[in-house]
Amino acid sequence: MAGGWSRDGAVQEQIDDTVSDAVARARAGLASARESAEYCEECGEDIPERRREALPGVQTCVTCQSLRDKAFRAAGINRRGSKDSQLR
Repeated sequence: MAGGWSRDGAVQEQIDDTVSDAVARARAGLASARESAEYCEECGEDIPERRREALPGVQTCVTCQSLRDKAFRAAGINRRGSKDSQLR
């Protein structure tokens, strides 16, 4: 049963999309089966030994990973807008 302006099943679709996004984000954060790289695959800089020990399978330096994370967050969709923004 739909309420207000939404169609039947819209709430469940939103929940499913949110869960799918969370699963994709979690899978992207998992360490790969590969061995940690000594040099960043993006810029070629050394990856510190402490980082390689802390994150097995790491392939990027801190700077490049931060840029990747920022781009990933920017590409995300905010499905939890406030009521005020939805009413405007």
